[in-house]
Amino acid sequence: MSAAAPELSQKPTMTERFNDLKRKFVETRGWRRLAIALGVYVVCLGLFGALVGTQKVNPWGVYDSIYHSALLSTGSIPEVILRAVPIVLAALAVSVPARAGLVNVGGEGQLIVGAVAATGVGVQLGNGVPGFVGWFLMAVAGMAAGALWGGIAGLLRVVANANEAVTTLLLNFIANDVMLYLLYQPWKDPTGGGQPESRPLSSHEILPKLFGSSINLGVIIALVAVLVLWYVLKRSAWGFALRVVGGNPEAARRASLPVKRLMISSMATGGALAGLGGMLYLAGTQLQLFPGGTATYGYIAFLAAFLGRNDPLKVTLAALLFAAIAISSPGLQLNYGLDGNVVDALLALIVLAPLVLSSRRKGAF
Repeated sequence: MSAAAPELSQKPTMTERFNDLKRKFVETRGWRRLAIALGVYVVCLGLFGALVGTQKVNPWGVYDSIYHSALLSTGSIPEVILRAVPIVLAALAVSVPARAGLVNVGGEGQLIVGAVAATGVGVQLGNGVPGFVGWFLMAVAGMAAGALWGGIAGLLRVVANANEAVTTLLLNFIANDVMLYLLYQPWKDPTGGGQPESRPLSSHEILPKLFGSSINLGVIIALVAVLVLWYVLKRSAWGFALRVVGGNPEAARRASLPVKRLMISSMATGGALAGLGGMLYLAGTQLQLFPGGTATYGYIAFLAAFLGRNDPLKVTLAALLFAAIAISSPGLQLNYGLDGNVVDALLALIVLAPLVLSSRRKGAF
């Protein structure tokens, strides 16, 4: 006990720790990097303001509308969270292959096939099974379809050396065409008033609401998926092998790593996550399959993955930010007569800022 006492007395106080962190921050010129980063984002917001100003709209009013739509309107925060679910999982579909040096632009198609497969299972099951069994089977179907869609691109990459960015992009269009065929032909709801939509899911198959709000079980499932993937990529041998392949494929081959298998598995895993996102959005928000249900979500997810630097936790924050901006689109149309797609310009500028900062660190200007 007496020997341990001096050690305890030598522990730095909270004030000393704070002063030490402040000293390191100043010595490493962290304040300068922070000021530059803030300046770049301010310039980007200024450019967006100038853009809406050309439409004879007050930029401050637009910023205020975005802020209120995302945070202060009734039910806005649950809506942001629900919209972020498919974006987060589709963004993870980009992040996993990126660890292996691959570019997955197919989040949109993988979301669609996941929702299509889940719809097929859900409509067939109806009320014939308990709710949790239906959710599980729909999730398995969605993940399997997404994994297949991503795995096709991975297989083409390792077998035919086909560029995965191109193949995943083309597969997006094929997935959409498959969905449209099903909705206009065999799966069309006969009671849907002629609209191209599937029969609604049964009440047993709809994900339950949580905490007396509109937030459903899919949010918890998505959060668990994020945390599990973060742990796997950081701590597992598979995650380490992906980083080796992404950093130097030739060195990975010399180290006897199964490079081709790792590439395919990364694409399939990413596709499975996006497929799960499609299923969760279907069973929690859409409740039936119809065209355009997840339109542009996969492309927004690609930007979120880039902004979050493919780290699952940072990607989640980026997806929430993008979802918050996206839900402000109707308000801008109603209040200011702006095209709803004007928020895409803001998303692009937000993504542009890290590119500018990265170029500056490399001494480009």
